[in-house]
Amino acid sequence: MSSLGIFAMSWRMVAALCLCGAGMTAAQEGGTAATSTAAKNPDQATSTGAPALKLTLQDALVRARKNSVPFQSALTDSAIARQDRWQAGAALLPSVTYDNQAWYTQLNKTNDVIFIANNAAHEYVSQGNVHESLDLAGVSNFRRATALAAAAKARAEIASRGLVVTVVQNYYSVAAAQQKVLSAQKAADEGDRFLKLTQDLERGGEVAHADVIKAELQAQDRRRALQEAQLGLLNARLDLAVLLFPDFNDNFEVTDDLHASAPLPTLGEVQQHAARDNPDIRAALETVRAAGFDVTGARAGYLPSLSFDYWYGIDARQFAVNGPNGVSNLGSSAVGTVNIPIWNWGATQSRIKQAELRRAQAKRELSLAQRKLLAEIKSLYSEAETAMNELGGLSRSAELAEESLRLTTLRYKGGEATVLEVVDAQTTYAQSSAAYQDGAVRYRVALANLQTLTGVPTTP
Repeated sequence: MSSLGIFAMSWRMVAALCLCGAGMTAAQEGGTAATSTAAKNPDQATSTGAPALKLTLQDALVRARKNSVPFQSALTDSAIARQDRWQAGAALLPSVTYDNQAWYTQLNKTNDVIFIANNAAHEYVSQGNVHESLDLAGVSNFRRATALAAAAKARAEIASRGLVVTVVQNYYSVAAAQQKVLSAQKAADEGDRFLKLTQDLERGGEVAHADVIKAELQAQDRRRALQEAQLGLLNARLDLAVLLFPDFNDNFEVTDDLHASAPLPTLGEVQQHAARDNPDIRAALETVRAAGFDVTGARAGYLPSLSFDYWYGIDARQFAVNGPNGVSNLGSSAVGTVNIPIWNWGATQSRIKQAELRRAQAKRELSLAQRKLLAEIKSLYSEAETAMNELGGLSRSAELAEESLRLTTLRYKGGEATVLEVVDAQTTYAQSSAAYQDGAVRYRVALANLQTLTGVPTTP
């Protein structure tokens, strides 16, 4: 585990111990509601007194792209692939070098050089060389590098869209956790008020002591729920902080636009954009193209290759522009070479077979990516549509549960309802509020998942 992970885990342990201590103190002091800075103002639940950094979703996305190691790794791979393409293109162009050599050759008894390829006992070479080599393999290698660079770029886009989903989920989880803390605080306060109500009614002889016991049990349960909500907020903030900040800064606020309007595009729009902009399909297509150029390059092993060299400079007994007799030592020469392959024990055929196998596999993976895209369009769109339709019902349920709690409490005061009805109404309110926040997060994440298919931003 990394030091950053250990640090985050330590924060969670400290927070849990503090929350448990707070709960024990509250119970010992007669059941007063547990409160904290996060409950009073969840946006400012930070450990320092410095002004909190205000983050919108777009701010969080920008920071995550800078600090996400997997995303930066994908960008690095894309940049490396572009350099591979540059190098493959440069290999097709003439190269220029300048060589400097000094040769010493043994002489025989007649003061002639022993090696027939050498010209004198002392020979100096200082020449510039222009070299060009042309073959089908080099052209295929350049085209293959181009396709691989495009595939790497598409994979970087895949990583970027996946990062959006992660950020959206963590960002709105913090917003939802803040709302859950507020709802839990309200439910805890309501539990305390109801406990006081039953105690007052018991002293007036209007209810039995069993009602007080049930109300106290419910109040303790609401306080525990508040502590769990505060712990959930802390963990959500820590998870987002690890994702956004390289130096682990938990002094920030998120813009609470969880329940802002976010329309769902039509299925036709999603299908249209997915067919044109899906990076998984682009990456698979470019991989097939690269595999095809691999086959072409392997088959080039059967064909002749052409090279050309041109030299200009000195190749003389003296390292000088002019010799002792005043004749210039500068000169030029050129050579053209045609290399015709004859026999290599089937190595070329083996390379062709390898390339054809890789191309066949790339085609199968492309077909799988296309089928998965069709399935994911229907699945993710149905998920988003279902989450959107349920969100309206969850909102209405939360409103009704709050109103039901108010009316049931009034009926209990009037002697028309039992303590069990009030407790049930409190529980329903707490569950409905939490479900509404979870439903909003689910819808936002579903929209972000659609973006991984279409590339069209679906979050504000």
